[in-house]
Amino acid sequence: MKVGDSVPSPIPDTLSDCLADAAAAQPDETAFTFVDYSADMGGVACTLTWRQLEGRVRLVAAGLRHAGAVGERVAVVAPQSLDYIVAFLAAACAGCVAVPLFPPSLHGHQDKLAAVLQDAAPMFAVTTEGQRASVTEFCATRGGLSSGLRVVTERQLREMTAHADEAGRPWHRPRPEDAAYLQYTSGSTRTPSGVEITHANVCANARQALEAYDIRTGRNCTVGWLPLYHDMGLVLAVAMPIVGHVPSVLMDPLAFIQQPVRWLRLLTRHPGALTAAPNFAYDYCIRRVQGEERAELSLGSVTAMVNGSEPVGARTLERFQAAFAPVGMARTVMRPSYGLAEATVFVSASPAGEEPTVTSFDRDALGLGVARVAEPADGVAVAELVACGRPVGQEIAIVDPVTSRLQEDGRVGEIWLRGPNIGRGYWGRPEQSEATFRATLHGDDPSDPAHHWLRTGDLGMWHGKQLYVTGRLKDLVIIDGTNHYPHDIEETVQDAHPAIRPHHVAAFAVDTGDGERLITVAEHRPDVTDPDGLIDEVARSVRAAVATGHGVRVHDFVLAPPGTVPHTTSGKVARTACRERYMEGAWTAGTYDRERTGSA
Repeated sequence: MKVGDSVPSPIPDTLSDCLADAAAAQPDETAFTFVDYSADMGGVACTLTWRQLEGRVRLVAAGLRHAGAVGERVAVVAPQSLDYIVAFLAAACAGCVAVPLFPPSLHGHQDKLAAVLQDAAPMFAVTTEGQRASVTEFCATRGGLSSGLRVVTERQLREMTAHADEAGRPWHRPRPEDAAYLQYTSGSTRTPSGVEITHANVCANARQALEAYDIRTGRNCTVGWLPLYHDMGLVLAVAMPIVGHVPSVLMDPLAFIQQPVRWLRLLTRHPGALTAAPNFAYDYCIRRVQGEERAELSLGSVTAMVNGSEPVGARTLERFQAAFAPVGMARTVMRPSYGLAEATVFVSASPAGEEPTVTSFDRDALGLGVARVAEPADGVAVAELVACGRPVGQEIAIVDPVTSRLQEDGRVGEIWLRGPNIGRGYWGRPEQSEATFRATLHGDDPSDPAHHWLRTGDLGMWHGKQLYVTGRLKDLVIIDGTNHYPHDIEETVQDAHPAIRPHHVAAFAVDTGDGERLITVAEHRPDVTDPDGLIDEVARSVRAAVATGHGVRVHDFVLAPPGTVPHTTSGKVARTACRERYMEGAWTAGTYDRERTGSA
């Protein structure tokens, strides 16, 4: 089964054309730098020029073509490295459909890896020499994986054309409308979905991001640690540099987790850098980078620090600015942004040169779908939301998810999108693709592709000519007819008691037979030695904070052991998986507190 054809894109661009252009324009300039901290604590930099990159990609692509992989899926199952970039580009440039993944050694995500491999059914899994044995064993022992899946390395693919004429032939030229890769969503459920991203989609989205963040050849670069199997990491660290002809500097995500100062040091060493991370990473730097490590930094030359992939915290922006302003951090550099895999990644960003906009809204009114600015004198509970700016090269509509009618400014609705960056559907899921990628507004013609919109499943509103994202439609906690946004509750819970581990909290609703009730699960910090002795105190604090801040009771509160709240591969709390674990009784033997109301 091959990825189906679609209506040709009007954008005459492919990744292979952009790579060839970059190699011709600046062959001896550094294209990609990978800083390896695995063998040296200070990091060892490995580089590829544009000419070297194109040469390696051309040879590996020739091997894939020689093996008959054109039009087939080719998974990249490897650790973060320059080899990963070569394998991904070779698959896309050979006319295959790349599937960017991760090695089996990524802790806690083996089930997802197996599920994606089974879903994508790739012909090849490309990995490194050091990972070949473990990837081969994984593919052989996991039930349901295709018996025809072949694990290969770059060396093997190059050898396939060592005695053939393939390597010297002109580039195979994928069409702009051909699928370049399948971007699997980070996975808040157990069923992964692969978004078909065409060459035209990714080139358009890269240019949208280049314009939004004002990134230019010869002046800027990208620096990052985000995983390349994640949409934001792949586009900002690989596709955007290739399309924009700007150098990219990257490191392994684990190297960041071990010492977050490494990321900030790379920003110090590379002027004009664009970088990106989820909100939790900025909080993590605040906590972990202090004293002499902080004082040695110089962040005055950073062009943009994108905050996206999860809700942007107003307090995080304030704390990060306060912590790093003494080493040159400018508030205008912080760029709250919104995006999702179905739109390739980038959708909107706060305006360049402006400080992030933070607005306090009446929380009760927001629960009813109305954006009402709260003044200090009002004495009402507030929700501080950070604006995610305006789109570039695409359209945003705020729509009533039930009636499909446009909402007025200041009213909450589902965020709908259309533009050249919108993927063409989910791989192998025609009904889901039809419902998600080909929605139409009330009164529009469903048979006219010009009227098709992407339903994001995200809730948001226009206010002050900027987009505010309020939450996920499927994650809404609806109690007694009032909407509560789970990330808002989660922030209240994590601040309720010092024993609670930040960014490891989940809030969700369950049907108790007496209506929907709120459940909160929070990991305790790893250094808490007697969680059972703290449960009453922590539970009281959580219940009081949620009741005061949100006007809702916590039906059940679980103080869970570290590492038990599920996260996606991109680091976000997986609320659906967390709810499933709760319903299965995963924490019944742990630290548990149910409200004393007599309910079951």
